[in-house]
Amino acid sequence: MSARITGIAREPGYTIVENAPLEGRNTFRVPARAQLLIDVSQPARLPALFALPALKHGEVFVVGTGSNVLFTRDWPGIVLSLSTTGIVILERRNDAALVRVEAGESWNDFVLWSLGHGFVGLENLALIPGTVGAAPIQNIGAYGVEVCEFVHIVEAFDRAAGTFARLANADCGFAYRDSLFKRGPGRFLVTAVEFLLPRARELRLDYAGVREELATMKIDAPTAPLVATAICRLRLRKLPNPALIGNAGSFFKNPIVPGDIAEKLHAEHPALPIWPAAENQRKLSGAWLIEACKLKGLREGDAGVSSQHALVLVNHGQATGAQIWDLAQKVCKTVNQRFGVILEPEPIVI
Repeated sequence: MSARITGIAREPGYTIVENAPLEGRNTFRVPARAQLLIDVSQPARLPALFALPALKHGEVFVVGTGSNVLFTRDWPGIVLSLSTTGIVILERRNDAALVRVEAGESWNDFVLWSLGHGFVGLENLALIPGTVGAAPIQNIGAYGVEVCEFVHIVEAFDRAAGTFARLANADCGFAYRDSLFKRGPGRFLVTAVEFLLPRARELRLDYAGVREELATMKIDAPTAPLVATAICRLRLRKLPNPALIGNAGSFFKNPIVPGDIAEKLHAEHPALPIWPAAENQRKLSGAWLIEACKLKGLREGDAGVSSQHALVLVNHGQATGAQIWDLAQKVCKTVNQRFGVILEPEPIVI
């Protein structure tokens, strides 16, 4: 690709830019370009858009705020962004409500909206960057809660069928930081999500310092909004701010291993935090493993492991995506050599 933008087309409901820069479309702020960048403001235009010869068979990558992607190279196909916003209560029930949220809505804004309207459940997911459309793709989660617990329907444009589809929760293939949409990139373009939000639910307080933060706040009887405040305080203190230094939040998943392997590692390293996972499996603290290898704060050029949180990789200024990926692979190799555990990236790596 050349270094300049070569063309812009504006049509009702979407804009197409050729040879588009992507540095402002990813929170790592690494340089990359796309053959075509399409900003869609009217999802109803997607069938006609993808009937165009130039788009019909091209590779498509969907971005929201770019908070869950690392570009190590230019994207040779289409990058698409949905900018539609809006929140509507579809159905009110005695103990819950069905709420439709457009894909381009800010995730954190939606969390705050839900709390402000008296719903509970999303408080532990406060301050996660990104859009609502990205949430089910990654099955975002934090502090003991995953978004799949509240997803009722995912509405998406199915490129294979050329029509819109409504996928129920059970059809989305949700798993730890994974989903049907992530495993089949480019096929489904999430246009909206319908959430079933309860009005009452037991608060999740037993994960990663939440109770301790509430105690620091002198909160004896926490409510969902107060838990959200505690979560925000924890995230702001522990995680580097993408507005100040390029990063995509946690770069590595906490590894899940068979129970016997977890027990063996814990016997050898009693300080290693371990949590229950699926049957006969345990989740290990990836941050502890990285810190134990003395990699926290490591910097190679402008690519680094955050000194605030070992799961986070950062761009100190001029790092390329390839340099950040090289550092990620070094971290994975070091942890595997010492502990026999494989770390997997959480963001999508291009």
